[in-house]
Amino acid sequence: MTDDVTEPVMDAVPGGADDEAPARSSEPADVARRLEAILLVVDEPHSLVALAAAVGAPVPAVRQAIETLVADYDGEGAGPRRGFELREVGGGWRLYVREEHDDLVSEFVNAQAPSRLSQAALETLAVIAYKQPVTRSQVASIRAVNVDSVVRTLVARGLITELFTDPDTGAINYGTTDALLVNLGINSLDELPHISPLLDDGAEGFESEVLR
Repeated sequence: MTDDVTEPVMDAVPGGADDEAPARSSEPADVARRLEAILLVVDEPHSLVALAAAVGAPVPAVRQAIETLVADYDGEGAGPRRGFELREVGGGWRLYVREEHDDLVSEFVNAQAPSRLSQAALETLAVIAYKQPVTRSQVASIRAVNVDSVVRTLVARGLITELFTDPDTGAINYGTTDALLVNLGINSLDELPHISPLLDDGAEGFESEVLR
């Protein structure tokens, strides 16, 4: 009696050849579509290299796709000029609302937003007020949570604004606006209370342990 010989099944082995990601098309139109999908969800400007890695295409192809999208959004092709634009800021690319529509978008967002800020928004606003200029990642590190949506809410409410973009990292630095001063009833940030006395230094718990 002969033993059965079982051939190895490659597609059943995790990490085998069939598990490799499918090759993505390098056709200009396909690269541009993938690039649009990424640009719709990023909150910070991304460099050509980072975008190329994200869409799986060579840097020259991504550069060409960006030029095509910029021209398309600006109405240089057959279509109309869009209400948004693809802009290079601090060495990176990101979609922005066109300046002439800033007031319209702010009014719409403010009309949709609740009158009261959430606890998360208040905590994020406090961090920015005391640490400004500060980046979104720095705020997230201090609060130990993702703050992307909260920062967008605060920008839309006109309480914080983009101050500048770091030329090396492309990270946007945020600061508070005069609207915050008005809401707090103060004339300058110097009038904010000193935060140290408001923090629990753990002394009370330490002393109770010592007395035991």
